[in-house]
Amino acid sequence: MTGSVEDAWARLADPFVDGAYASFKGRVRTFVLHQQLLGHLPPPPATILDVGGGAGHQSFPLAAAGYPVTLLDPSPTMLDKASFRLATESPEVRERVDLVQARGEDAAVATGGRTFDVVLCHGVLMYLNRPETMIAALCRCVTPGGLVSLMALNARTLAVRPAVEGRWADALTAFDATGEPGVLGVDTRADTVDGLSKLLLEHGVEEVAWYGVWLFSDWMTIDPSDEDEASTAAKVELAASRRDPYRQLSRVFHLLGRRRPDVPGRG
Repeated sequence: MTGSVEDAWARLADPFVDGAYASFKGRVRTFVLHQQLLGHLPPPPATILDVGGGAGHQSFPLAAAGYPVTLLDPSPTMLDKASFRLATESPEVRERVDLVQARGEDAAVATGGRTFDVVLCHGVLMYLNRPETMIAALCRCVTPGGLVSLMALNARTLAVRPAVEGRWADALTAFDATGEPGVLGVDTRADTVDGLSKLLLEHGVEEVAWYGVWLFSDWMTIDPSDEDEASTAAKVELAASRRDPYRQLSRVFHLLGRRRPDVPGRG
């Protein structure tokens, strides 16, 4: 690990890792994103950079599938969680994972100017005031012909949650909102597929596909220990994520873009 920053995420590490990711909704996120990625990833040993990768919930399954992964996160506490979880993996998986402490905006410097075949940035943009600097940094780190994968809060569905919960006044306001309070009490900012696709294109990365991530599970409670129900429900979420109108109603979306081979990276 490298770098030294004040750990703004220390108090949220336990709620994220032991709460959000361990919930059925968290398991759906990991499963659905993984299945969607498999449809676009080059075969191993293509290299992967996971920016804001937290405790490795997305990275480690990819490492288990044979991909060398660099997990980059600004939070020492989250990286400690990643290190603890990584220690439970097989020696082969552990050898494929590097942990780097740095802000995503500094990824190019923190990784020694390397470029990667795939750059992931899932659930990070929503915590930034603006996405432009991070998008530029991600695009600097991807090889020509490489893949950029983003997961962001859907600005077009912000009224759904308060409406389902019967908070009608909040729902009216949310139609024109640009963000919402997150489930862990942190304010989050929303994006659109069109808006992020335009930003990627400014750096030579063209949209290749987009999906929803979760829809039904965002409004209900399912016991993740009930393996049969959880597995079937996750398959329903995956099917919904790939087709309209369901994917358009997802609370978050998954956008993938490919860097044009003939366009150099831009700072």
